[in-house]
Order: sequence, then structure tokens, then C-alpha cells
Amino acid sequence: MLDTWFVDWFNSPYYHQLYAHRDEQEASNFIDKLAAHLQPQKDAKVFDIACGKGRHSVQLAQIGFDVTGIDLSTESIAEAQKNEEENLHFYVHDMRKPFRINYFDITFNFFTSFGYFKTQREHDNAIKSFALSLKPGGIFVMDYLNVAFSTDKTIAEMQQQIGTTKYTISKWSDAHHFYKKIIVEDLVLAKPMQYTEKVAKFSLPNFEIMFAKQGLKIKQVFGDYAFGKYDEKLSPRLIMIAEKKI
Repeated sequence: MLDTWFVDWFNSPYYHQLYAHRDEQEASNFIDKLAAHLQPQKDAKVFDIACGKGRHSVQLAQIGFDVTGIDLSTESIAEAQKNEEENLHFYVHDMRKPFRINYFDITFNFFTSFGYFKTQREHDNAIKSFALSLKPGGIFVMDYLNVAFSTDKTIAEMQQQIGTTKYTISKWSDAHHFYKKIIVEDLVLAKPMQYTEKVAKFSLPNFEIMFAKQGLKIKQVFGDYAFGKYDEKLSPRLIMIAEKKI
């Protein structure tokens, strides 16, 4: 079903194959820069929500933080748990449900790992759980797509061949969501498989309202992974740093 597309797609080996070549160096540089910007205590308790296979949780742990990562994908968490250390742990968990209360110094949600749900209530529940996870005065960082920029840069259709697998990718949007349909053709499949990603068009004012409901106040906004100034039309990212009110 489209409303729960992320459950099956994120557990699919084709998802991991298709997105295996994202710019990991850019992501790694961003996390180093973010840690330097926030300057938390070395042993700060850090929560990585929608951590995937945990690559960036591992990086945070190597800096010295006490890191907990969660993800809905059992396959991703099984892979992430291979890297567990004394200061690094992973769990299968749904972000819409509280995990630990008043526990973490910093909570992260990276790389547009939000906006997937059917209802506004579900999105509000997720942000509520993010806020609940933080100690009073704790910091929440969300890295989301920038709606205007993403709309202008949408490529209607493309094809990609990876080994024996062919991906046909179609993108479009309406007033409220971005859509991406992925058709997977592989020699081992009896027939093509199809997945459709759906991500909400949340803007900065939307997030300001959603965050405020849960006691989070946005303190800084950046427009790219180099911490450039945010521009509503030109910035590729919407990176928000918020504080939990005491």
C-alpha cells in the first residue's frame, strides 16, 4: 500500500542497492561539521532516528558520543548491530512511538527520513517522540529536503542499470507530496516489482508550527551540508537546529 510504502521498500535489498552510491563523503563531512558546530560534551547521549545501517551512528560514536540508533527496517538494524560497541547500540523501533524519555542530549533525524506518513497526526506523533527523547534544553536537528528547490530539480523519468537489475524511476508531485515510482526488473524476478515513495511537502513554517506544539523552538536554519545560509528557493536542504524548552 502507498500509505505504508516505507515498510516493505526499506527492507528490500533493491532499496539498498539503488541508494548504495549516495555521496557518503559529503554526509560524513556534514556530520563532522555539525558535531563541531554543536560542541556537545564528549560523552553526550546522542539519538540517531531512522539510522538505516548505522554508518553515521558509527561515525558519531567514533567521535566519542554515546549513540543509540533506531530504524523501522529489521534488515538495516541487523546489519547495524554488527558494529555495536560499548557506546553504540541499535534497535528496531518506529519513530512514531516514544523510545526513551528525557534521556538524550542531542537527537538527529538526517537525510529526509521523515514526511512518510499518511496523516498529520502520525507526523505530529513522530515529532512528539523526538521531543520526548530529549532532556530539557536538549538539541534536535532535522535535515529535510527544501520543497521549492526539489520541485524545480525534479527529473520526470530516468533509468539506471546496476548489475543485472534495471531501475526505471519516475518522479512527480502534487500540492502536498513528492512521489517517486521505482520499477525494478531483474533476471531473478518472475515479474517486475514496483514501489512508490511518498514524502510530504513540509516547509519551514510547517515545521515551526509542528515543533512548537511539542515544545521545540528552532534556533538556526541552514540551506546545505556546508552550513550555507538558507534560501527558500535556492537552498538544496532545510537543516533545522531546535532546542527543547525547559
